[in-house]
Amino acid sequence: MTHPLYPHLLEPITLGSGPDALTLRNRVVMGSMHTGLEDHPWDIDKLAAFFEERARGGVGLIITGGYAPTKRGWLKPFASEMTNRLHAKRHERVTGPVHEAGGAIALQVLHAGRYGYHPLSQSASDKKSPITPFRPSAMSTKEVDHTATAFAKSVALARKAGYDAVEIMGSEGYLINQFLASRTNDRDDQWGGSAARRMHFPVEVVRRSRELVGDDFPIVYRISLLDLVEGGQTWEETAELALHLQAAGVTVFNTGIGWHEARVPTIITQVPRGAWRSYTARLKQVVDVPVCASNRINTPELAEDILASGEADLVSMARPLLADAAFVAKAMDERADEINTCIACNQACLDHVFANQRASCLVNPRACHETELVLMPTLRKQTVAVVGAGPAGLAAATSAAERGFEVTLFEKSAWLGGQFRLAMAVPGKEDFADTLRYFTRRLEVLGVDVRLGAEATAGDLAGFDQVVVATGVEPRMPDIPGIDHASVASYAEVLSGAVVPGRRVAVIGAGGIGVDVSVFLTHTDEDLDDWMAHWGVGDPALTEGGLTEPKPRTPAREVTLVQRKTTPIGISLGKTSGWAHRAVLKQSKVTQVSGATYDRIDDDGLHVTVDGVARVIEVDTVVVCAGQDSVRGLYDGLDRDAYLIGGADIAAELDAKRAIKQGTEVVAGL
Repeated sequence: MTHPLYPHLLEPITLGSGPDALTLRNRVVMGSMHTGLEDHPWDIDKLAAFFEERARGGVGLIITGGYAPTKRGWLKPFASEMTNRLHAKRHERVTGPVHEAGGAIALQVLHAGRYGYHPLSQSASDKKSPITPFRPSAMSTKEVDHTATAFAKSVALARKAGYDAVEIMGSEGYLINQFLASRTNDRDDQWGGSAARRMHFPVEVVRRSRELVGDDFPIVYRISLLDLVEGGQTWEETAELALHLQAAGVTVFNTGIGWHEARVPTIITQVPRGAWRSYTARLKQVVDVPVCASNRINTPELAEDILASGEADLVSMARPLLADAAFVAKAMDERADEINTCIACNQACLDHVFANQRASCLVNPRACHETELVLMPTLRKQTVAVVGAGPAGLAAATSAAERGFEVTLFEKSAWLGGQFRLAMAVPGKEDFADTLRYFTRRLEVLGVDVRLGAEATAGDLAGFDQVVVATGVEPRMPDIPGIDHASVASYAEVLSGAVVPGRRVAVIGAGGIGVDVSVFLTHTDEDLDDWMAHWGVGDPALTEGGLTEPKPRTPAREVTLVQRKTTPIGISLGKTSGWAHRAVLKQSKVTQVSGATYDRIDDDGLHVTVDGVARVIEVDTVVVCAGQDSVRGLYDGLDRDAYLIGGADIAAELDAKRAIKQGTEVVAGL
């Protein structure tokens, strides 16, 4: 029966033909994510639980994180690999639970090439990557040949392990991409020297894989549609490659955008939703096999629109399935308003992985911790009061209600969200509003007694069995002469709209909030074409890698961002997104001043001393982003036990990741 809201997204599809053809129950693919659980045998059951929960949530096809076909293809020392029968046997503990839950799963085979974070890395040439400290050795002609065969053997082992399909990783700048681009392949043998010979390696990988697994076993190939690096592929080369790969035995093309070293962001929150769908549509016009769209697709409505428009046959959503394992089931049940939407922040997923930590999710701290962070039903009814409806309080209230507690949520303001509400006002962080929509709806569904405009007192809390205090933070105003000048405003006043700054603005404090406020102050409305132009994204049919000269931004205001520290501004921002935020500051012509001493604020502006030289920054408005102080007056005045969480516990920037995790963990332990 056709689904009334998502007839294309929830329609089955068959990949391949013959007895081993794979029929998926819908068009939703959980794209590959390396979580850190892949790398150690003792984590295999945790990995299985992670996948099983997504399978029970209705995903059509799950794709694992990357497994190397050789030790020299590791992502890091002793990282995940699929190279022998023992590995295959162990993976039956992953494929079995997924199948029992009604799902299908594919193993991704990935050779890191010069992205390998270890001294054994190899690539097409010995050109060092800008994102790793190790220079790879150039493969010999024989080593290239052996590596192509190793890929095929990994594919065959995946089938033996019970996987329903494989994905060969040919994008994001990993080894296969390195062979394809003149940027990283300066060989003069049969594996390089011309575009046609650079394609030889991926075609051989697919051809040899197909020989080992037969005609019917589905082989997904992740193809780079847009390299976004100098010396990348042209569209003509990509289209020709796709046709050769299809002839060699590819069943489905999944799509990738950008190398990891690209100067253009491709998946973080400031990238418009569905930004890359037109490139998938272009590939679909070239090949005869199904094509899967990917990158910045995080709602069932957007996924449905892409499929209904004929731009793709499947849709890959990786991080959205971290955020909500039941994404598909909720769409199926017409409960999309209950989906915990991925906000593309990268803070707990990619930032963790690149710091050699286990991945999780800011809005769903249970992700990749399914066997450890468990919200068990309570054995006895208790009443729980949660004070404060910021991220920590919202997480605590919903988690307590999910466990079966009778929950009352007190919030002194007229709305939910706390400081998180300010964050969603920042251009590029509009998706944060979906988190508040999710929590608001969750409170309704769970029957939480929400009391807005109610500042809780000790007397109000006296009758509750458990009390959780999440009263948050307030902006810190530094002791600077003139801090009470009429030109001074806090970041909260500016982001909330209570104060509209003038044309010239000084921002005091260059942490994450100071950077966000600077973006807010300089931003002008832009559509997708404008966004592409500002980042220098063009047509790969016209330029290698799809790069053009970025179009300058016209900032809405003149902003000077000032900090006491002498370190570079924005250095503490997220590893995988901070560089893009710093780039926006540069694009928006934000003047950056480090090592400043704040002397005073008066009618002339902000007086500072830098390197022993006094100067005046002539501005109309001074916005203070100098940190926060915990609000804990209620907690300190209680004469009973209570839990203190979130910013009220530790005032550290606006750390929603820690707040939501702490709120969930505290309640799990009640």
